[in-house]
Amino acid sequence: MPSRRSFLKHTAAAPLLAVPSISTSRKSAPDDFITLFDGQSLNGWHINPEKIWHGTGGNWYVEDGAIVGEQDPPGSGNGGILLTDQHFGDFELHLEIKPDWGIDSGLFLRGHDDGKCIQMMVDYLDGGIVGHLYGERTGAFNTRSFSLRSKKDAAGKLVGFDSVAHDAYAEAPISHACTADEWINAWKIDDWNRVRVVCVGDYPIIKTWINDTLIADFNGSTFAHPKYDRENVRQLLGRSGSIAVQIHGGSNRWATGAKCRWRNIKIRPM
Repeated sequence: MPSRRSFLKHTAAAPLLAVPSISTSRKSAPDDFITLFDGQSLNGWHINPEKIWHGTGGNWYVEDGAIVGEQDPPGSGNGGILLTDQHFGDFELHLEIKPDWGIDSGLFLRGHDDGKCIQMMVDYLDGGIVGHLYGERTGAFNTRSFSLRSKKDAAGKLVGFDSVAHDAYAEAPISHACTADEWINAWKIDDWNRVRVVCVGDYPIIKTWINDTLIADFNGSTFAHPKYDRENVRQLLGRSGSIAVQIHGGSNRWATGAKCRWRNIKIRPM
């Protein structure tokens, strides 16, 4: 693995170059990763200290070795974010997620207590997507090329997905975006899904995987989107921030009684 100084030197010289020496087939975090969640408590984490647009914080607790988040109380529209006390700039992150259908959650990268971040969306509801990137309070740019449309059986149980093209993507494509078929084949319904994220650089290069399928490859130096201003994002977020998980505010973005679960959260600073 190249040093951070060497990587940033080469990135500055050639902004279109992909992140070097990053394995595309790593299925689990190696032993040198830091454990961010001990599986038993929320030590090392905190909720947003002041009310933000999503709410006063939501309800977070540990159950069966996972962080569980839900609106507080269920169906109230009151959400929030749970953030690591420690900040990270360049990193490789591994975790597992298991959202109930009908929720709008997210994985915040370089997050702040007031909710600003670049978010890996966990918008697991009709019209949403999991794995693409969104500028949360940093311009509202969006990298997805399609949205999900649920398929349900006669009892109303989720059994699969169709997809709908997301037209805005045509105006601002990223270095790589998975196809709808690739995403549908990768995702496991009503099961744990492995997520991997690599984030490096002042204007971050971010790659996301779900169950080893590359979902998004974003280059913050070269991305051209009417809602993306790389200098503004750099000024708003700085060089590092918390890893955070989200409960979206509003009853229309979170099914009553639904939960999102997170476990095996490990990180390696780079």
